[in-house]
Amino acid sequence: MIKLLEGGAYLLDGVSLKPDMTTNIDQLGQPAAPKTPPETDPTTARRSTLAYQILAAHNTSGDMAKLKIKFDQLTSHDITYVGIIQTARASGLREFPLPYVLTNCHNSLAAVGGTINEDDHMFGLSCARKYGGVYVPPHQAVIHQYAREMMAGGGRMILGSDSHTRHGALGTLAMGEGGPELVKQLLGQTYDIDMPEVILCYLSGAPSYGVGPQDVALAIIGAVFENGYVKNKIIEFAGPGLANLSADFRIGIDVMTTETTCLSSIWATDDVIKEYYDIHGRPEDYREMAPGPVAYYDGAICVELDKIEPMIAMPFHPSHVYTIAELNENPADILAEVEQHAAASLDGKLPFSLRDKLRNGTFHVDQGIIAGCAGGGFENICAAADILNGRNIGNDEFSLSIYPASTPIYMELIKNGQAARLLSSGAILKTAFCGPCFGAGDTPAHNAFSIRHSTRNFPSREGSKPGSGQLASVALMDARSIAATAANGGRLTSAADGDIPISQYSYFFDADIYKNRVFDALGRPDPDAALHFGPGIRDWPEMIPLSENVLLKVVSVIHDPVTTTDELIPSGETSSYRSNPHALAEYTLSRKDPAYVGMAKAVRDAEVWRLRHYGIAKSATEATQSPDCHCGRTEHSSVKTQQSPSGCQFDAATSSPPPSFTEAEPALSAIPTHFTDVASFGHEATLTNTAIASTIFAVCPGDGSAREQAASCQRVLGGLANISQAYATKRYRSNLINWGMLPFLIAPGELPFGYGDYIFIPGIREALAKKQAIIRAYVLGDADPTEFELRLGDLTDEERQIILSGCLINHNR
Repeated sequence: MIKLLEGGAYLLDGVSLKPDMTTNIDQLGQPAAPKTPPETDPTTARRSTLAYQILAAHNTSGDMAKLKIKFDQLTSHDITYVGIIQTARASGLREFPLPYVLTNCHNSLAAVGGTINEDDHMFGLSCARKYGGVYVPPHQAVIHQYAREMMAGGGRMILGSDSHTRHGALGTLAMGEGGPELVKQLLGQTYDIDMPEVILCYLSGAPSYGVGPQDVALAIIGAVFENGYVKNKIIEFAGPGLANLSADFRIGIDVMTTETTCLSSIWATDDVIKEYYDIHGRPEDYREMAPGPVAYYDGAICVELDKIEPMIAMPFHPSHVYTIAELNENPADILAEVEQHAAASLDGKLPFSLRDKLRNGTFHVDQGIIAGCAGGGFENICAAADILNGRNIGNDEFSLSIYPASTPIYMELIKNGQAARLLSSGAILKTAFCGPCFGAGDTPAHNAFSIRHSTRNFPSREGSKPGSGQLASVALMDARSIAATAANGGRLTSAADGDIPISQYSYFFDADIYKNRVFDALGRPDPDAALHFGPGIRDWPEMIPLSENVLLKVVSVIHDPVTTTDELIPSGETSSYRSNPHALAEYTLSRKDPAYVGMAKAVRDAEVWRLRHYGIAKSATEATQSPDCHCGRTEHSSVKTQQSPSGCQFDAATSSPPPSFTEAEPALSAIPTHFTDVASFGHEATLTNTAIASTIFAVCPGDGSAREQAASCQRVLGGLANISQAYATKRYRSNLINWGMLPFLIAPGELPFGYGDYIFIPGIREALAKKQAIIRAYVLGDADPTEFELRLGDLTDEERQIILSGCLINHNR
């Protein structure tokens, strides 16, 4: 089904796969062939990959080993664009220097928080008008579908503030990153990375009946996620099997490559993709793209499409894959295995059971969803309608909701009659919305099990709240098998088991839908236009530069093998507060470590008192990282409150320190005794050049979403570092750096520190500036300091300056 090559591989004429000398071709199950590679050496042949060609065309550094990329277009949605534009405004933004599309597909329901969601939308519209951008109103299209229909083009590069920014099937190398990377592009700066490795995904054969793009995608994710085979690399799709896949099928695989932890993806293009551009009225944007005659790859994923079966990714990760057939053949044992995995993900805090969903030996589910950038495509929904034609989903617990990815798709489903078939079956058709993917729509009942053709099934991403005793779970499946399951009233069913014809329907794109509703001011900024600020939109608090030394208190310790961004900052209803840094920060780690916020805020209060007491803050606003002072003065609080107790805890230099500062005093007092080289002037000098901040330890944080708030919320709460054995994605590590946080690495093994410990890092500013590979750190306790080593990994010169400055905003100022 799927095999991974050890070592590199050549692709000849876009068709023949030939492993290099380090790999035996027999592992491919192909006839024996000579083991010597073509005459072209790997260094030269690497330049023939599509990825290299596109990156070279967008690189401004002159050095392909150290890339400085300028993108062609940007795209964001309504839980990211406010923060991005606010950050860029703080750094001097005057107009959008490249096409920037603001879509509204996450806070579309405007259901939580009063006016704040629609206020964000009006802010986005006013920004498109003032700075010269495109504004796509709510319910028109999900972010990635609009980009496919209106933005992608052969050989282009798109940067989006959503992790599933993938348009490789259309010949566009697209990447999803945290907001600060888009800010850099808006300010004329570059996206800086080392030249990534490129992995070939070699496709052969053709999909069998009932197999859809999600099945292929899940099979690939299951093969490469845990072993890190494609982590931070580019996947390039080619091979003879490509011709057997429609455009929609390719898109459905492509968007899910994010879950492999790859950096991006790109596909060879052909007449199938040419027709896609023709259908969408943009023939000029098509470009025939293929690797050179001899292209060299750093590895290869060999996918035999005809051997892929309908798949299911069980809770709580897209890589927890089984075939539906094997789950149905042995449900009790597999469900017990999944329960064990789930117990680890949930820290055993809530009981979790799946075996109670067995009825007479068959597994029954409670809900089906086909939605968003992965499931809401035209072909997926038409296939589901064919399978459900003349059948119904029943009138019991099971429900089925379907969200077309754009209004043009919805319109075509109405015109070709498939919408009527679905509605007749009992399914509900809804508007373009990403809510089911992140917990803002169709949250199932407590203990319910949902099957979804969407992107992720992380813990509680479907909207349940473990802190309130709620727990539901999601498995990922293809729309075809979801429809087959729905037709059986919720009994888990593989689409491969059916015999109902699944037709190929012609798609007709109605461009007038967007012409009549989308606001387009590309290249026509109006500097005199006023921005619309609702009361929920807040500026970022000011961050001060990195101090000479830091004293870190460990306020959370997470031993999970991987920590997702959803666990660092939950999605769902919290998205309504994405425009208010302080309000959103209250949710940080709320599903993983509810005590974190209080602990972090106490440490932050100690630092704010230190800054004020010793006159370090240059202005009153420079210490507004603490919104907890209730004196009513806006310079002391991000939100002016009605409480006005006498006095102000941060007002006078003679005020009493908060308890958290008193608690840190023993550690602070120990510094002059043990580290005379960095505190030679005694205790008072220590307090003027040593910042007090919080840190978390997590084994491997940052899997999943690109949302910058996973890092910025920690920073708002006074965090200054993460300590990890590895970072799950480049996106998360970049977010830490852009918010002025130190992305420390520690070698695997027993930790030298624990929860609540103080870690002193002397001379950190100098070490960072001088590019020291090893950072000396010390656990301060009752005994002598315990020394251990930290590393910062590779950092560009600009990234070092960003951390030294305190954050990207400071650096740009």
